[in-house]
Amino acid sequence: MRAWIAAALLAVCAAGPATAQGLTGTLQKIDAAGAIVLGHRESSPPFSFVDKDKQPAGYSVDLCLRVVEAVRQRLGRPDLQVRWVALEAEERLPKVIDGSIDLECGNTTVTLAREEQVDFSRMTFITGASLLTAAGSTIQGVGDLGGKRVAVVAGTTTEASLRARLAKSMVAATVVPVEDHDKAMKMLEKGEVDAHSGDQIVLIGLARAAKDPAKFGLAPELFTYEPYALVVRRNDADFRLVADRTLAQLYRSGEIAQIYDKWFGDWGGRPSQLLLAMFALNGIPE
Repeated sequence: MRAWIAAALLAVCAAGPATAQGLTGTLQKIDAAGAIVLGHRESSPPFSFVDKDKQPAGYSVDLCLRVVEAVRQRLGRPDLQVRWVALEAEERLPKVIDGSIDLECGNTTVTLAREEQVDFSRMTFITGASLLTAAGSTIQGVGDLGGKRVAVVAGTTTEASLRARLAKSMVAATVVPVEDHDKAMKMLEKGEVDAHSGDQIVLIGLARAAKDPAKFGLAPELFTYEPYALVVRRNDADFRLVADRTLAQLYRSGEIAQIYDKWFGDWGGRPSQLLLAMFALNGIPE
């Protein structure tokens, strides 16, 4: 019996990375191409944006790069290349679905409706939608938007939630859909809209990245619950497991604190109790 066990252990230890014949779905696609394709946003700091060197950067980008390293180990492909594809909000899910990208690295909210089209990794962040205004504005929340113009990125959960909240509260405001946060910020600065609606942590990043952050104010109200995750193709359990293992290890080991501090430490302060609970609950043991 001992000899049989020793032989089995030796076989397991000697086994190399997964062979191409044993791969399916996204892992097979990546191995065949010799590259993994990552989708990113260009103007959603601090999660996913283009830095001063014109390179993708941010909290979600760093998490995706950790997943890339795990994929390299899983495939035994240290030579695996990374290809980046810039995405608008409305392109995120379609480009995952059609195979244009393998993993979406942004600030995408998990919803049950979206899970009819794609799958999500373990949660990566939790925030909620709010309103960015001009400094000195009296807007404190959605209830103060009567007769006002509010920009929101088209095709996002924030747009749907904002419209629903306005209707429920019977507030007559003009919703102005825009293609990205940069457009909304320019409109807000010029006075073409009275507020910009988005996830609070993104709005803080946008204000801080502005030439004059003092020109902007943040409404205190949060009117949605926004759990973020990385987006993968539906029914591709093997690839999703690589992403989930990577995130769980980061949470379990506490390494996530370094990534959090890198992107939020200078202006986001300590993580909320809700976010700490999310890290703990998703730090699933191996």
